[in-house]
Amino acid sequence: MSLINLSIDCVVLGFDEDQKLKVLLIRKFVNEKNDFQFALPGDLLGLDEDLLSGGKRILKSLTSLEDIYLKQFYTFGNPDRTKQNKDQSWLNMYRKKPNERVITVGYIALVKMEDYTPQPSSFAIDAQWVELDKVSCDLAFDHNEILDKGIKYLRKELDHQLISNLLPSRFTLSQLQKLYEILLDEKLDKRNFRKNVSKDNLLVKTDEKQKGVAHKPAHLYTYKS
Repeated sequence: MSLINLSIDCVVLGFDEDQKLKVLLIRKFVNEKNDFQFALPGDLLGLDEDLLSGGKRILKSLTSLEDIYLKQFYTFGNPDRTKQNKDQSWLNMYRKKPNERVITVGYIALVKMEDYTPQPSSFAIDAQWVELDKVSCDLAFDHNEILDKGIKYLRKELDHQLISNLLPSRFTLSQLQKLYEILLDEKLDKRNFRKNVSKDNLLVKTDEKQKGVAHKPAHLYTYKS
């Protein structure tokens, strides 16, 4: 009977100055001819690691990114998820028992890209930010499915702790709404948005206002601790 391995795959989404959402991908060689494929940062969990610390260790080991808030969003257990031809050569290069089943836990993160400069290491030969609509349809293993599931989770379960990583410490409600619109990929009604945000009771209105703007300065808000 073959053993079951557990891995962690990280969907790290970055928000850049052009207000475009990108995903962090690694590039890895898949055979001796130096053919390569792109993948989400992921690897096997160590025997003595819990899920979250393992996810952070894996992300750091492959991309050098650390001190990132990761949130678990789904578990992927299709028994055939590692058996596609495009993945077998890599498994035979890096795994002692390439045919063993692997279940993976997906973690998601949102970061400001200017705060993080990925540096590849371990079996990653490159780490780069890629616009979502330019992601290849043949990522390693089932990583396209994992990425799609992560995006759907993000849009259904918008988590304020995830979102707060993309905002300055003080922000306007217009900035917050714009960010929501980009993440949700839809236009939101200003009045309804502000009503819904106020219901969450997570924002604090400060005494500060915008500075150096041509229009009437708006109040600045912050998240509760």
